[in-house]
Amino acid sequence: MVSVSEHSAAESLLEGLDPEQREVAMRLTGPVCVLAGAGTGKTRAITHRIAYGVATGTYRATSVLAVTFTTRAAGEMRQRLRALGAAGVQALTFHSAALRQLSYFLRAEYSRPAPRIVEQKAPLVAQAAARLGIEVDRATIRDLAAEIEWSKVHLWTADDYQKRAAGAGRGQPAGLDHVTVARLIRIYEQVLGESEVMDFEDVLLAMAGLLEESPAVARQVRSQYRHFVVDEYQDVSPLQQRLLELWLGERQELCVVGDPAQTIYSFAGASSRYLTDFQRRYPQAALVRLVRDYRSTPQVVSLANSVMRRGGQLAVELVAQAESGPAVTFRSFTDDAAEAAAVAAQVSQLVAAGVAPDQIAVLYRTNGQSEPLENALTSAGLPYQVRGGERFFARREVRQALGLLRAQARVDAPEPALTQVEDVLERAGWTAAAAAGRGATRARWESLDALATLARELVGAGAGDLQQVVELIAARAEVGHAPTATGVTLASLHSAKGLEWEAVFLVGLAEGLVPISLADTPDDVAEERRLLYVGITRARRHLQLSYAKARTAGGNANRRHSRFLNGLWPTAEQSAKRARGLAVPSRQDLTTAELEVLERLRLWRLELARAQERAAFTVLTDLTLRALAARRPQNLVELAGVPGIGPAKIEQYGADLLALLANPGSKP
Repeated sequence: MVSVSEHSAAESLLEGLDPEQREVAMRLTGPVCVLAGAGTGKTRAITHRIAYGVATGTYRATSVLAVTFTTRAAGEMRQRLRALGAAGVQALTFHSAALRQLSYFLRAEYSRPAPRIVEQKAPLVAQAAARLGIEVDRATIRDLAAEIEWSKVHLWTADDYQKRAAGAGRGQPAGLDHVTVARLIRIYEQVLGESEVMDFEDVLLAMAGLLEESPAVARQVRSQYRHFVVDEYQDVSPLQQRLLELWLGERQELCVVGDPAQTIYSFAGASSRYLTDFQRRYPQAALVRLVRDYRSTPQVVSLANSVMRRGGQLAVELVAQAESGPAVTFRSFTDDAAEAAAVAAQVSQLVAAGVAPDQIAVLYRTNGQSEPLENALTSAGLPYQVRGGERFFARREVRQALGLLRAQARVDAPEPALTQVEDVLERAGWTAAAAAGRGATRARWESLDALATLARELVGAGAGDLQQVVELIAARAEVGHAPTATGVTLASLHSAKGLEWEAVFLVGLAEGLVPISLADTPDDVAEERRLLYVGITRARRHLQLSYAKARTAGGNANRRHSRFLNGLWPTAEQSAKRARGLAVPSRQDLTTAELEVLERLRLWRLELARAQERAAFTVLTDLTLRALAARRPQNLVELAGVPGIGPAKIEQYGADLLALLANPGSKP
């Protein structure tokens, strides 16, 4: 029985949720499918659902497994659940959950040690290639490692790959035919076995195999975990889906959350079909759509909706909840260096206006586009960090610095903990001022500076001595919770997934880059459109889209803007009108909230025209109504700036229009 006080505490968990989030939170039994658009508070909805289930006694906290895709997201979920009174819930990535289970059962059932996991495939792939007599470079190894991963997450053996790769449309990675790649996969597995290590995919495969082969193990796992929540469900692979099905058994206590419009990892085996086909597999499943975007301004949301609508991929139409902001800007430049310099200048202006550098991001399609941006930001004296690539705590300089800090912690030194940290990091190559170089030099400094910043945060939060600082950093390293670096973020569109900033610059939006020239199938092009959508929806308030007409100064200026922006990129005439404040959006570019205002204005106009026995368009034209709905003028001065509103119209309708626009839900 739940007491009155416990019931009251449980009900308080529903306060502050919007109607759709509340519906998610109250649907405690599965199956449940949540289609959650960008910025709609999906983590809030599912953590409150879990906490509400625990508070009402529907769940035991320890019987819930919440699965997501990054250690950062899992850490954030655990933190929120603790704050909501559901600290016992397990929130893990697929890999960490599988590794915990596998390690436990290997020890308990087979008296074997926990598996050793290889952090990087590259050395083992290189060994396998050498045994086959294949000459490889860094790029070749990367491509072959990716193909091995793709094969494993699709549950293919080497024999499967050899038979099915051509039919699945797999190209020739690193120029090697499918028979050779299949041989490489076999030898790679041999190298893994000889080294007595597993890669990350093997962890999932081994745990799935254990659940399939051992009824006792399956019973124990299923008795432990009775309720499952899977976040970012659009990104699951066939291997992850298979493991999830084995965890569930015949039960249906499953809540999945995702957004088909944010499926951007198909190249790695992710498939949104498990999300889009969820109701077909579970006909009785409840479907809830989260559509209220709390992150971005109506201007950003309108563009995001328009990009996806034009591609026929708008599964969830976002409705902006934030206040109106500045217009999205579109700019073209002569060359890449000019684009980078202009972006750096605009970043400087934002920083001068009070926007923190770490609330600004410059996003691009490929990592190779960062060089001119790094040069421009360095020349402007702006701090920056390049995001992506190797995981923070796996970086060589970070591991070396942590080793030095552990050694220092064993020394009985009189200096304060922070002083000792900075002394150690200086010996490792850190300086208080940002490194002047770029590339590897800059990346090394960023890593060490992030450690210094983290140490300051830990000391400020109460860490008393160096030993405590080192222990807290080690705890974060264990769960992969990397520190947040300061400075403007430079990142690829893929690396930006799951993040957000006050201001976002999307650069290089030219054909051949977005969509990238390698996207040669309709599915590939559709994914590129989704990638642009992800980039757009990272912005909270300021958003600029740009491209350069030529790669280098004086080069052939034959680039044009991305096809995804056709009909959205302003023409020269539209740009001139916008500069004069005359541009009016089309109906399809209005947000849902703006369309509601437009309908109220149309009703007001219709009733007025009927009362005066005149044609509706003679009161105000459709163009003027759209402009009013988009701009929502708040006074007579702003009203006078709307196309089609002259002195006579202001005198006749000004007061009524302002009253209606101030409260569009009121009776006209």
